[in-house]
Amino acid sequence: MGLTARIRTRDGWAVSHAVVTVTDMTGAQVLRAEADDEGTVRDPNPLAPGAYTVIVTAVGYAPAAASAIVTASGRADVGTVTLARQGGTELPPPGPWTVDPAHSTVGAVAQHLGISSVRGRFTDFGAWVEIAPDDVAKSRVQAVIRAASIDTGNGTRDTHLRSADFLDVENHPEITYSSTGLTAAGSDRWTVHGELSLRGVVRPVDLALAYLGTGADPWGGTRAAFRATTELHREDFAMNYNQVVQAGIAAIGTTLRIELEIQAVQGESLPQA
Repeated sequence: MGLTARIRTRDGWAVSHAVVTVTDMTGAQVLRAEADDEGTVRDPNPLAPGAYTVIVTAVGYAPAAASAIVTASGRADVGTVTLARQGGTELPPPGPWTVDPAHSTVGAVAQHLGISSVRGRFTDFGAWVEIAPDDVAKSRVQAVIRAASIDTGNGTRDTHLRSADFLDVENHPEITYSSTGLTAAGSDRWTVHGELSLRGVVRPVDLALAYLGTGADPWGGTRAAFRATTELHREDFAMNYNQVVQAGIAAIGTTLRIELEIQAVQGESLPQA
C-alpha cells in the first residue's frame, strides 16, 4: 500500500468526492486519487522515499494541504485531513434569511425502552433569521412549528404524541422559538439563547449552532447551511406521561434530543419553483 488518507468535515462526516493530489519537492505531480464512499484514499502503488506535499480538494470545500514523508517501504499515512466548507470561517451576509423547509429538517430523538431510540420529525414549519450588520450577537432567529405535523413513521404512535399526554395539539397547535441573543463558541460555532413555547409552557432553551457555509443555489439565490442541537426534558413542558414496563423501565425516555439541519435562503421569501 502506498498512500492512505481519510478526508472528513469538521463534524466528522466523510467527504466521498474529495480528490487527493500528491506532488514532490519539485512541484511535479506523482499521484492523483479520489476518495471512496467512506472518504478514504488507499492507493496501492508505492512511492519513492522522500518528502511530498498532499493537496486535498472537494467541491464546496476550501482546499487543504498536508505534508507526507514516504519511508523506504514506499508507504505514507497522511492520517485525517479535515476540510472546512467554503465560507465556513466567515459569517453569512447580513440581512434577512428565510429557512427553506424543503431542504431542512426539524428532528427529535427519544429513548425507547431504555435500549434504543425512536426518531421523529416535524414536517410543517417556518423559520426566519436576521443577521445583524454590526454585531452578530444581535442577530435574531424565529421559528414556528405546527405541532400536529409530527411524523415518526407510525400512525398509532403519532396520534398518541398529538394527544394531551404529549403535544396536546388541539389546545396548543403551534410550537414557537424566539432567540434572545448569541454567544460565540468558535469561529463558526455559536450558542443561540432563546425561549421555546411548547404546550403553552415557555422555557429558556439554548441551541448549539454550527455554521456550515454559504453558497449559490440553482435559482440564482444564496444559501447558508447550519446544524443545531439541544436537549429538552419532557417534564419541563408538562409532558409527564410515563408508562412503565417491566423492571421499572420507562417506555419513553424523559429526555428529547433535538436535531436541526437548516438551509436558509438570503432574502425575505423563498424562490418560486
